[in-house]
Amino acid sequence: MSETASKAPGAPATSGDANRWKALVFIALAQLMVVLDATIVNIALPSAQVDLGISDGNRQWVVTAYALAFGGLLLFGGRIADLWGRKNAFVVGLIGFALASALGGAATNQAMMFGARALQGVFGALLAPAALSLLAVMFTDAKERAKAFGIYGAIAGGGGAVGFILGGVLTEYMDWRWTFFVNIPFAIVAALGAYFVIREPEGGRNRNPLDIPGVLLSTLGLVALVYGFTRAESNGWGDSVTVGMFVASAVLLIAFVVTEAKVKAPLLPLRVVTDRNRGGIYLSLGIAIIAMFGTFLFLTYYLQVVKGFSPIKTGFAFMPMIVGMMVGSTQIGTRLMTRLPARMLMGPGFLVAAVGMLFMTQMEIGSSYASVILPAMVLLGLGMGTAFMPAMSLATLGVEPRDAGVASAMVNTSQQVGGAIGTALLNTIAASATTAYIKDHIGSATSKSQQQLVALEGQVHGYTNAIWFAVGMLVLAAVIVVTLVNAGRPDTSAVAGSAEGAEDEVPVPVVAH
Repeated sequence: MSETASKAPGAPATSGDANRWKALVFIALAQLMVVLDATIVNIALPSAQVDLGISDGNRQWVVTAYALAFGGLLLFGGRIADLWGRKNAFVVGLIGFALASALGGAATNQAMMFGARALQGVFGALLAPAALSLLAVMFTDAKERAKAFGIYGAIAGGGGAVGFILGGVLTEYMDWRWTFFVNIPFAIVAALGAYFVIREPEGGRNRNPLDIPGVLLSTLGLVALVYGFTRAESNGWGDSVTVGMFVASAVLLIAFVVTEAKVKAPLLPLRVVTDRNRGGIYLSLGIAIIAMFGTFLFLTYYLQVVKGFSPIKTGFAFMPMIVGMMVGSTQIGTRLMTRLPARMLMGPGFLVAAVGMLFMTQMEIGSSYASVILPAMVLLGLGMGTAFMPAMSLATLGVEPRDAGVASAMVNTSQQVGGAIGTALLNTIAASATTAYIKDHIGSATSKSQQQLVALEGQVHGYTNAIWFAVGMLVLAAVIVVTLVNAGRPDTSAVAGSAEGAEDEVPVPVVAH
C-alpha cells in the first residue's frame, strides 16, 4: 500500500493522471456493457429460442455458456492483466467481446449461439478485472477514489436492471439479435477511448511466469461449481452428475489452494484473500449477490406472468431500483466513505436491502405495484448502492500494484459465482415450494379458472418462500462484514501519503502475509 500511497503526493502529474476522469467514462462504459449482457439476453431468450429452434432442455445454455466461461476464467483474466498490462488486456477484451457479440447476433443455429456466448464470457473475463484494476491504480486520492468507485459501483449494481429495460425495448420493437449487436458500438467507443486516453502508471506489472497448474485447477474448479448449481436447477440436487460436479469442484479448489501456497509465483497469491478485510468483502459480496440475482428473476416473472406486464413495462418497473442504486452509491456511499469505516456503510446497506426484500415477501397475486414492489425496489437499490461502493474500493485497497488485477478478478469472481449460485439455488427453493402449494390446494379447485388461480398462487407462494431465504442471505452478509471487515476509514493514507498512516488505516497490511 505504501508504494502507491507514497507516489501520490510526490508526483501529482503522473499518479493523478490528468486523463483519469476521461478514462473513467470508457471504463464505466465497458463495465456497463459486461453487466448489461448478463441480463439483456434473458428478456430476448424466448424469441431467440423460437428462431433458432433451441429446445427447452438446452435453452439454459445461452445463459450458462456465458456464466461458465466468465466465472471460470476471471482469475486467469486478472493475472493476464497484471502480466500484459491492464490497458492492453482491457482493449483486447473489448475487441474480442465486440466480435463475439457480432457472432451471437448473426447466429443461425444453437451451436453458433452457445459458442458466441462462451466467447463473450472469455473476453469478459479478460476485460472486467482489467477495468477495475485500472481504476484502482489510476485513482489514488481518497475523495477522488470515493467518487470514481461510486460511479463504478452504481453501474456494476444498476447495469443489470438497465439490461431489462434495453432488452425489453430491443426485443419488442426491433429483433432479439439487437441485444447482441448493441454491444458493438459500446465496445468500439470504449476501446478507442481507452487506447487514446488511458496511461497506466509505471511499475505495476507482474512479470512472473504464469502459474499453469493454478490456471487449470482454478478454471476447472470454478466451472464445476457453477455447472453443479445450474445442473441442480434443471435436474435436481440428488442427480448423480450434480453431486459429482460439487465433489469435483471441492477437490479441484482445495488442490488449487494447496498449489498456490507452494508455488513461487502463484496465480492467486494467498495474501490477497487471507487479508481479513478483503476476505470479508469477497465473501459478503458473493452472498449478497446470491440474494439479489435470484430476486431479479422472480420479479421479472412476477411482473410479466402474474401481473401481465409487457417486457418494456417490466424493464421500467425496475427503474426505482436503479435510481436507488445511483443515489446510494454516488450520494450516500461517496459522501460517507472517507468519514466512516467501510463496515459502517456495508453492514447497514445490506440490512436496508434486507428490509426491501421483506416487503417482497408480502407479494400476492393482487398486490399493487405502488404499495409492495415500489418501496421494496427503492430500499433494495439504496441499500445495495451504499454497500457496493465501499466494497469495490476496499477490495482493491492496499494491494500491491502487481496484484491489482488478481484482487479485482476476485471481486468479479465473487459476483459471478454468486449470481450463478443465486439463480439456481433460489429457483430450486421456489419451484419446490410452488409444487407443494399446488399439491395441497388443487383438490379444492373445481373449475378450470380456479385451477389456474391455484397455479398462479402457487407461483407467487414459491417466489415469496425463496425471497425469505434471500432476506436471510442479506442479514448474513451484514453480519460477515461487521465481524470481519475492520479497516478504518478507507483511503485516507493515500492523501496523507505516509507509510505509517497506511498501516494505521488498514490494521492488517497485505504485505505482511
